[in-house]
Amino acid sequence: MQSLTMNNNKFSGEIPAIIGDLRQLSELDLAYNMLNGNIPSAIGNCTRLQILDVSSNNLSGIIPSQVFEIPSLSILLNISHNSLNGTLPSEVGLLKSIIALDVSENHLSNKIPEAIGECESLEYLYLQGNSFHGIIPPSLASLKGLQELDISRNQLSGTIPQELQNISVLVYFNASFNMLEGEVPMNGVFRNATEVSLSGNGKLCGGISSLRLPPCPSKATKKRKHHGFKIWMIVIITSSVVFLLLLSSILALVSRRRRQRKASVDSTNEKVPRVSYQNLYNATNGFSTENLIGSGGYGSVYKAILDSAEEVVAIKVLNLQLKGAHKSFTAECNALRNIRHRNLVKIVTCCSSVDYKGNHFKALVYEYISNGSLDKWLHPNRESSNQLRMLNLQQRLEVIRGVASAMHYLHYECEQPVIHCDLKPSNVLLGDNMDAQVSDFGLARLISAVDGNSQNQTSTSGIKGTIGYAPPEYGTSSQVSIEGDIYSFGILVLEMLTGKRPTEEMFKDGCSLHNYARDACPDNILEIVDATLLSLIGEEIQTPTAAEENNHIENAGHLESNVENCLFSLFKIGLACSVDSPRKRMNMMEVNRELNIIKNNYGLLM
Repeated sequence: MQSLTMNNNKFSGEIPAIIGDLRQLSELDLAYNMLNGNIPSAIGNCTRLQILDVSSNNLSGIIPSQVFEIPSLSILLNISHNSLNGTLPSEVGLLKSIIALDVSENHLSNKIPEAIGECESLEYLYLQGNSFHGIIPPSLASLKGLQELDISRNQLSGTIPQELQNISVLVYFNASFNMLEGEVPMNGVFRNATEVSLSGNGKLCGGISSLRLPPCPSKATKKRKHHGFKIWMIVIITSSVVFLLLLSSILALVSRRRRQRKASVDSTNEKVPRVSYQNLYNATNGFSTENLIGSGGYGSVYKAILDSAEEVVAIKVLNLQLKGAHKSFTAECNALRNIRHRNLVKIVTCCSSVDYKGNHFKALVYEYISNGSLDKWLHPNRESSNQLRMLNLQQRLEVIRGVASAMHYLHYECEQPVIHCDLKPSNVLLGDNMDAQVSDFGLARLISAVDGNSQNQTSTSGIKGTIGYAPPEYGTSSQVSIEGDIYSFGILVLEMLTGKRPTEEMFKDGCSLHNYARDACPDNILEIVDATLLSLIGEEIQTPTAAEENNHIENAGHLESNVENCLFSLFKIGLACSVDSPRKRMNMMEVNRELNIIKNNYGLLM
């Protein structure tokens, strides 16, 4: 036996030690069960094991060092979401070839071993949700291939090693909720505030301005402790004179500011670059249909070039007829402009004004995304001249990962969680490199702001999703939730895999896209996969490269099996996210972890 996959079941009891007799095993996956007891040290006898996943069980005890002594363990070791205690053994350094290591959400303590810097092939390291203390080991800087590092929710102290900024491929760093202090690096991953999370560390300072940390104290000020009597006298006299001057200046300044506030109500608390209705009117040629690129229940979108900007923008005119609410609308725009992520469409500015007829006018100005919406790529218009819009499996996987990353950021990384409320393919745009850009992520908050409910964004009645993508609980309750977004994400994934909208005629009388996919898994998934995707997969399998010509049959069979495994794994995520019960849905942290594993396996086995 070479592969034993028993995940997502209800197996209980202990992992039997006899499993160590499976000496040819290369993959062992027991995740998402109800297993308890210890991890048997006999697993160390599986000397050909490349993947070991026992995550999301009820395992306890210490991690046996024999696990880290398996020489072939090179793709994944995942023991997260258990109740393991003790330390992370220094033998972890023996995993020279491991790509992904996840020991998060356990009860591990003591220091993070320096030896972890010897895992020279490590790309993904997740240590969050434990009780590690001591410093962040400087040896982590020697992991030149490290792409993601999460050490959040521990008890780490000391400074962030400056050397981490020299890891050129590091794109995600989370050290939130520790006891770190000192200066934050400013290069490498630390230049991108959307990919760095440092909240919950009250003594950190410096870094780039968008991290909003206090400046570090000047070193020179620490040396000035001895002042003579003459200096104090000079200070006292000077202070008295300055006080009188300041008093008169303050009185004049207060008077002037009162006049300014009356003359400029529109600029109150605004940090958004100002743009007028006339600017937008001119840029869109009077909001003509020639500039219209999309429309929906909450507004119309126009393509334009503003006089004040050199780049092309997309202007979303909101269908809001509510009077007033200018300040709350502008405040929410300010908050949304500060939300930055590589997979979120950037909000450039907003407009809150009146049109030429005296009607209240509100619009958002977005960065223009060149390749249009995911919906148009999944369901191209047959009458359109562009018949070449096709997404292969690799592109669809990257789009799914991008959307999941954006939703994780909105749910967990923002100062206040942001609930999208209307995630669907038409609200996912594709950039120049076919990277996913989620749009309309702030509309629920904006509408609740102008409706007077900005303090409770989870009870807004303004946006509660689109039929087919909104979860069943939204039909009986006014409460929107993170779990509702996860349901919409699951339906989006299933639509990307099947090429079928959840509102198609076939889905009625108790049948749904979720049930349609569930009934086909695992044996008949190729029968429901999008025909366009299948044709692209078929071309890839049937067309060998020059280097593969002699072994084409063997390679084609290997590729076909690998593709089926990738599709099945994606279907499982879509189904796990779109179950009816909100409490049983996967969360975005689990989704992102699973997608990273799929990407690693899919890329490595191609």
